[in-house]
Amino acid sequence: MELDMSQLNQDMFEDIGEVKKIFYSLPSPIETAMIIRSAGATYDEDLLNSVDNASNYTTSKSMALNLGVYTCDLSFASLYDQTEASIDYMNAAKKMADGLGILDAINDETIEQLEENINNRDVIMEIISDTFMNSSSFLHENERASVAAIVLVGGWMEGLFLATQMVNVDSLENNTLVNRIMDQKLSLDIVLKLLEESKDNEDVQMVLADVENLKETFDKVELRTTKIETSVDEETNVTTLKSRTSSNLTPEVFIELRNKIDIIRNKYIS
Repeated sequence: MELDMSQLNQDMFEDIGEVKKIFYSLPSPIETAMIIRSAGATYDEDLLNSVDNASNYTTSKSMALNLGVYTCDLSFASLYDQTEASIDYMNAAKKMADGLGILDAINDETIEQLEENINNRDVIMEIISDTFMNSSSFLHENERASVAAIVLVGGWMEGLFLATQMVNVDSLENNTLVNRIMDQKLSLDIVLKLLEESKDNEDVQMVLADVENLKETFDKVELRTTKIETSVDEETNVTTLKSRTSSNLTPEVFIELRNKIDIIRNKYIS
């Protein structure tokens, strides 16, 4: 039987295209940070992963996870105009990218650009966005989808960690931040699908088990979503699609969710 190479190539490119679609449909670290800030949460540096930990990450898995974590923390610090912290977190992210061999994703020129525009939030957010997307694109184009998936989970988990830590359990109802956290129940299926694409990878299997563990708690919550409306943030000129989400979330389930996220995240940064 003769192999049809053109059909094989077409199937392969369709698979890659599908993975990219999944990857880019998830909220970026910037979007997560914007959601937290727009919900009125205050900046708390103690919640972020210390840049002093950067030298502890020597395996591909730990560097990939913390490239995601540090990118999320960088977005968070930048949105709150924490200029020195922003440069520190960009340097920490650069250390992770260099360790993973992501050529030029974050180079000295990027750091210089950040320092020159440190008081211009719009430019900083654009630099961070480009940095994250460049890292993702490089990994996908070089057939390192497993690493790209782990980077994304690191950022996604850090965003969930920051958001859940900032919620007062006594005020869950009509809480904007709680609604955004519950929206991640929908993102969770996308994360699982992305990880499933690389489940033969041992590092991915470990991260997949964490996300499946989280899903067990998210599945205790039922979501009811209204129709989607477009909203433009005048300050950042970013358009987002908004819908109101209500749920049957109880304080007990929220605490369980927060505790699980805390344990998983602390495992990633330790």
